[in-house]
Amino acid sequence: MALTRIPMPERLREHAANPPADPPTPKDAATIVVVRDGDHGIEAFLMRRQSSMAFAAGFYVFPGGGVLASDHQPVPWVGPDERVWAARWRCAPDLARALVVAAVRETFEETGVLLAGPDAHSVLSDTTDLEPVRDALEEGEIGFAEFLTDHDLVLRADLVGAWAHWITPAFEPRRYDTRFFVAALPEGQKVGAISREADRTAWVPLSDVLAAVERGEATMMPPTIATCREVSAHTAATVVDVAASRTFDTIEPQLVDVDGELFLETYLGEG
Repeated sequence: MALTRIPMPERLREHAANPPADPPTPKDAATIVVVRDGDHGIEAFLMRRQSSMAFAAGFYVFPGGGVLASDHQPVPWVGPDERVWAARWRCAPDLARALVVAAVRETFEETGVLLAGPDAHSVLSDTTDLEPVRDALEEGEIGFAEFLTDHDLVLRADLVGAWAHWITPAFEPRRYDTRFFVAALPEGQKVGAISREADRTAWVPLSDVLAAVERGEATMMPPTIATCREVSAHTAATVVDVAASRTFDTIEPQLVDVDGELFLETYLGEG
């Protein structure tokens, strides 16, 4: 682990200068780094959040969002059970199961990529016919458990891996306790209509997007940058297996003042 100081992003300076006396409790959230192998190395699907969004407006992010009450409902499921995920995320089994459901649900809502299939040995290769359901899920008209049951599908928990755990710094007015998953794009599936939360989406080689961030041509939050760097060392074909043997700490960046300049300080591994 190495001590890392990240220059304070411009959008956070006002919040850092006026931190709340009583920091809000972080909301549980989940995100999936969906990857594929391209001509220029491993690629991830990234979304640029609308400028009108209250959190991370204009930032490139992975698909994901907050855990809903409905995500705690039992769902048709194959793969590692909630006890395995509880050990990986160091949390209660009920929350661990809900985090997996939220990650898979949010990814489907925002991209059309669905990590589910008819049984434990198959995954859908085309989700085009399910496009209308994405809006119903996003509007809360149906829950993910109902959706899977109605379409005779099971969530494929074996197709995702636990990668990282970040908590938003205490000075932020909106805080999230976010678990980062990884998954390879299922063969035959394509990203569907753009999410209403995004104004731009793209499959991008991770080496290219990291270079764009360095040049100031793209903006990402520290957890997204760190995750891109770590995942870039692997391939889509192996990333879930790598995740299964990977160890990681919970990271909550701390605000530090170094000679009058504000930084976010944390400890990061080598990936």
